[in-house]
Amino acid sequence: MTATFLRHELKAFWRSKNTGKSIAVRVVMSLLILYLLINVLVLGFFLNEILLKIFPHDDVVISFCGIILLYYLMDLFLRLQLQELPTLRVQPYLQLPVKRNSLVRYLALTSLFSAFNLWPFILFAPFIIKIIGSDSGSLVGLAFIVSIAGLTAFNNYLALYIKRKSNLNGWIFLIVAAAIILAGLGDFYWHFYSIRKISYLFFGHLITTPALALIPIGLGAIMYYLNFIYLKGNLYLEELGSRKAVKYKSSTEYPLLSRFGSVGDLAANEIKLILRNKRSRSALIMGLFFMFYGLIFYTNAHYGEGWKVFVGMFMTGIFIISYGQFMFSWQASHFDGLLVSKINFIDFLKAKYLLFTIISTGFFLLTTPYAYFGWHVLLVHFIMFLWNIGVNTTMVLFFANRNYKRIDLSKGAAFNWEGVSGNQWILSLPLLITPYIIYGPLALFGHADIGLAVLGITGLIFVATRNFWIKQLQADFYTKRYKIAEGFRNK
Repeated sequence: MTATFLRHELKAFWRSKNTGKSIAVRVVMSLLILYLLINVLVLGFFLNEILLKIFPHDDVVISFCGIILLYYLMDLFLRLQLQELPTLRVQPYLQLPVKRNSLVRYLALTSLFSAFNLWPFILFAPFIIKIIGSDSGSLVGLAFIVSIAGLTAFNNYLALYIKRKSNLNGWIFLIVAAAIILAGLGDFYWHFYSIRKISYLFFGHLITTPALALIPIGLGAIMYYLNFIYLKGNLYLEELGSRKAVKYKSSTEYPLLSRFGSVGDLAANEIKLILRNKRSRSALIMGLFFMFYGLIFYTNAHYGEGWKVFVGMFMTGIFIISYGQFMFSWQASHFDGLLVSKINFIDFLKAKYLLFTIISTGFFLLTTPYAYFGWHVLLVHFIMFLWNIGVNTTMVLFFANRNYKRIDLSKGAAFNWEGVSGNQWILSLPLLITPYIIYGPLALFGHADIGLAVLGITGLIFVATRNFWIKQLQADFYTKRYKIAEGFRNK
């Protein structure tokens, strides 16, 4: 039946009226994923040299065994943010005489086709083959590969299980995310324990006892079984569609956005606006160029730790800053139409959050090669990514309610100062300064790690309470909407 489901999905894809555009989107996404995988592969080939630089006093095999568990903790956190749930694609089959076990197995298998499940093999396999396999034998190398496969499956199904539970109760995600952050602080700041030593306790013994590789396989199998039981007990039409008050057919051409309904449609329209107009497209292109910004700071020892906060915020949030400072001016030409349309303004704001989250996530992934300068750099980038999609996005939309300057998208981007006003300068200051108001005093008194933790937790809190801020922004907008519309009418 799994092969039948796959054939049906292929036919549905090729028979879609938007097949050409879908292929173009998939090609672009595939190239982006390929670029990231190539970067990970390069890291894998030079992992032994990187470990020697980071841990010069430890044996390279000991260092490698110590970082595996750290990797999977970070992997789980990223999966909770980015991994997609393979749920609604099998919904039509629930009305047909198809065995429920077949549907659940299909959902479980399709979840394995994820870039997250390739990264650990591409990252760790070169080291295992070059160092462990050559020193300890092919059987030990195979045991490490099997262990990585088991832990990858465990993380895959654990993340899916948590996300499915979080759909019913959003606090579950916040609790799990906080637990992962506290686990990291307990090691790196409070020094209650050492995750590296715990990791080595297992993988170090794996060298002498390869049969221990069955333990990660067993953990992966247990998580698969828990997902299987949960899905089988909740695989009903009313359960899968419970998040939607009414049946809604998305018209977006972006498969990733179609699952968000009308919010996804609005975000897709904004993406089209960005790609089809020079002025808005320049904000995206400029953000891609700024991905090399870290090379200026990380290759120069003159810049201290405090600059990492600025660089991480700038690279992962440059689009939010450059594009968001002209919100809602991008819709100035049809803003009156938006006011009288049936569009729910809450959905309109959610679409802005979704757009910023998706693009900022892409920019964060593009900064992952900076892990070459140390895993701490990547941690700072991730913390500032949370800050950007939580705090900075809310601040940008707050200032958008005070922007009355229109932008004519038919004009070019070069030397075009239309829409620029004092608001842009006022907006830039809190976006750039606010993180240092929190981080600066703590770093000044030698508690930089606590400052980073506070920034990350603050970002998480804003993400978790996003619906509250959206309601506040909506109320603020209703008091200023006519003044905004009047300003946009002035050409």
